[in-house]
Amino acid sequence: MIRGQRPLRVLVVAPSRYPLRQPHAGGLEACVWDRVRWLRDRGHEVTLCAAEGSDFLGETPEFRLPVPEWTRPEDSSDTDYPVGYGDAVDAAYDAARDRLLADRHLYDVVDNHSLNPAPIRWSREAGIPVVTTLHTPPLEPLLEAAAEVRDSPHRFVAVSQATARAWSIEGVDAFVFPNGIDTDQWVRGDGGSSWVWSGRVVPEKAPHLAIEAARHAGAHITLAGRIGDADYFEQEIVPRLGAHARYVGPLCQPDLCRLVGSSAVALVTPMWEEPFGLVIAEALATGTPVAAFDIGGVSEVLAGMPGSATVTPGDVVALAQAASRLAAEGAREPLTRVWTRRAAVRQHSLAQRYREVERVLAHTAQPAIARRVPAVSW
Repeated sequence: MIRGQRPLRVLVVAPSRYPLRQPHAGGLEACVWDRVRWLRDRGHEVTLCAAEGSDFLGETPEFRLPVPEWTRPEDSSDTDYPVGYGDAVDAAYDAARDRLLADRHLYDVVDNHSLNPAPIRWSREAGIPVVTTLHTPPLEPLLEAAAEVRDSPHRFVAVSQATARAWSIEGVDAFVFPNGIDTDQWVRGDGGSSWVWSGRVVPEKAPHLAIEAARHAGAHITLAGRIGDADYFEQEIVPRLGAHARYVGPLCQPDLCRLVGSSAVALVTPMWEEPFGLVIAEALATGTPVAAFDIGGVSEVLAGMPGSATVTPGDVVALAQAASRLAAEGAREPLTRVWTRRAAVRQHSLAQRYREVERVLAHTAQPAIARRVPAVSW
């Protein structure tokens, strides 16, 4: 922790849709899971408010959020909820707020990653400092909550300049603190001949375009990730699978690291305003070069990175050409993977990124820390 600073008592609030556990449902869940682990390793006292079934959950029932329960698995979605879920999760956040009010003396700051507006309002309703990380493009319910806490102990941070700009246009200003990855777990691989795509299998991530790019280049590609839209998977992915493309499902981090690290190039194909793109940093940390659509925060993650190229979003031919070039360069010069890995560690490691977040949490929490009863020094 910061020299001379007391350990913080942090309530980390995660999104409610998916539990925080491996294999991670997406980059957001991976980020929050790493945040809890890192803060605890730094000596801070961390309580987690997250979906039932998450790792790190304590014994406080009010900090356990309901997960969506779908009547049919094929109806599950990353964008919709089953009937009644909205009311259930609102009630859960109300219970969490009431518990926070009752135990206000136990917490210095809320580290909020929820896509629900309720934790933003806790800075006003519970008088507790809140730091909200903006992981998505602007969401109307969060904008409304932000307008209500302008005079409260609340700060916003964004995961990229692109995300910060999008929220600023809507009247919400945020510091920029990019995501980090655990570069002790994302280790360098030896590369290989196949291409790779990883992430949520949803239309806005467009893995079908990665398959098309690989097919155009005559390359084999492996897709890994959770299916977030069953109809999209059946209509756009399944027909494209075969001799040159395979889907291996969601993988736990060690297996995903081995897959990405044994690939010639990673394709990243967002067709929305990608807030960050954690899969980019993960691939680079394994030494695998990245060819990506230049949209949202993608170019920020790749800035200054060897072994990377961006093309116009949706341009499959340009993506195929860029990926082929990167794969060929890596085959000619194996040290490219070493240089890529070193740059990724320097720019995207948890230690590099989260020390900055730690300072923001500590600074925001200062009024709460000042009210603490003096304790024995650590």
